Parts: sequence; structure tokens; C-alpha cells
Amino acid sequence: MPELIHTCYRIGDIDRSVAFYGALGFEERRRMDLPDGATNVFLGLPGDGDRLELTKNPGVDSYDLGTGYNHIALTVEDLDDTLAGLAQEGIQPEKPPYQVRAGGSRICFVRDPDGYRVELIERPA
Repeated sequence: MPELIHTCYRIGDIDRSVAFYGALGFEERRRMDLPDGATNVFLGLPGDGDRLELTKNPGVDSYDLGTGYNHIALTVEDLDDTLAGLAQEGIQPEKPPYQVRAGGSRICFVRDPDGYRVELIERPA
């Protein structure tokens, strides 16, 4: 069976993006310099594989994100605690946490330094 192993974002600044995803709990696993001058950085959550690849292309500081792609999603134990920790890193949610349906999980979105959205979903108690 096929297995989804990672997604890749093109980024403008490696250190800024690695710090953002580090605040969400990702660990930098490895960096790889490519022959064309690009750098790939692989990140993963503790106990999981390298699920996020960040690519910095030489001479490119920003990208047009378009309207098709929307977000990645992460589960968190306590959404309020997670948001408080992110706030200490200067990361604010797009809007306060909410539920899509009554009795559903609380969610909210944050944006990484390049504008990519990350959905935070509180695990049920």
C-alpha cells in the first residue's frame, strides 16, 4: 500500500521557519544541500518520521501561495496551553479557538513565517 511520507513547503528563510515549526514541537532531523544551491530541511514530531520538508531555493525570498492549497493539521493535548506557548514565541492565532460543530474538537489556525496555515486540533479529553 502507498504511504504518505511527507509534504514540502518552499520557504524564504530557513532559520525563521525552523524556529516556527520548533515552537509547534517539530524537531529538525537533517539538512541537505542540493546541487542547484537549494537546501532541504527535514522536520518531524517526536516518535514519528520526517513528515515536513522545507526547501529554501537560492535567490527566492517569498512565494505566491495561490488559492488551492490550504493547511496541514496537528493535534494538541491542550489548545489553550499550546496557544500560550506559541504566544511567548510571538505566534498568534488567526482568530480565537472555535468548534466547527457542537461537541466537536476545538480548533484554531496559525500561520508560519511564509504564510502557510497550520490547523491546531485539541484532542478529545
